[in-house]
Amino acid sequence: MTDTNDAFEEHLEGLIRDYRGSRHVSDMLFYHFGYGPYGPARRGKRLRPKLLLAVAKAEGAPLEDSLDAAAAIEILHNYSLVHDDIEDGDELRHGRKTLWTMYGIPQALNAGDALCAISFLVLMNATARHADERVLQMVRALHEAHETMCDGQSMDLAFERAEQVDLAEYHRMIAAKTAALFGASSELGALCAPCDKQTVRHYRELGRAFGVAFQIRDDVLGVWGSLQATGKVRLNDIARRKWTFPVVWALAGPPSRARSRIAAAYSGSRTLDSGEVRSVVEALEEVGAKEAAQAAIAEHLAVVERHPAGSVRDFLLSSLELASP
Repeated sequence: MTDTNDAFEEHLEGLIRDYRGSRHVSDMLFYHFGYGPYGPARRGKRLRPKLLLAVAKAEGAPLEDSLDAAAAIEILHNYSLVHDDIEDGDELRHGRKTLWTMYGIPQALNAGDALCAISFLVLMNATARHADERVLQMVRALHEAHETMCDGQSMDLAFERAEQVDLAEYHRMIAAKTAALFGASSELGALCAPCDKQTVRHYRELGRAFGVAFQIRDDVLGVWGSLQATGKVRLNDIARRKWTFPVVWALAGPPSRARSRIAAAYSGSRTLDSGEVRSVVEALEEVGAKEAAQAAIAEHLAVVERHPAGSVRDFLLSSLELASP
């Protein structure tokens, strides 16, 4: 997989370096990805393009047939990260300042919008290796995922003003915000290969199931993870009273003193101080929220474990360890 990863990174960097827009946007793109004077490159996990490439390879597609689609997925994902950081007020990503903290919100918005446009233009390059109808299917899949992501982000932001969020609402939000793009990653990988409609659909469902597990895992790391593991400030989600799986699950449980402490902390509108955050975390541990999250992750990963494509299955399972952070 190392050669594949290197080929992808070279392709992605070449696409960003080929940007011919304003020098202001180009500079921001270089900073965001860690290219040029802002190197070394900040690669992150690259789970979405790696999933796409793994599916395409498993179904018999040459690497060159899937590089543009993989780059398009990663660029669109980074567009969403730029906007998410602004909307969430996150000042760090991968342990360094986010784009909006360096260039200001208006310019960061422009850079994010440029990444969105670039992602679809890059996907159109796939016409050099695929039939136009096949590429149109890819573009539709990516547009649908993009639209669904926006819906999910809107729900997530609306939750910040909600007095209560139930588990069904939470699952609808993460299915849209996170799982949709994982579904598209898997779907595009199948479309890069000679897969029929049913196989493409099955891969889309596989990606979505993994995406739900991934988001719950991310919620766990937001409470019990480290800066090294997440690249973000630990417990920031709790301080901002975000409705993550551990909190939503805990408040859906039977009455208890620990549950009441969580409910009281989440009933206000201000940012929680460090003492209040510690109290919420202790209460979450008392009611077993961490263990419940791990069980939910395992439930969704069962879909992955049953998938017949062994190389894809093994990649996904190795990408999301169930061990405690």
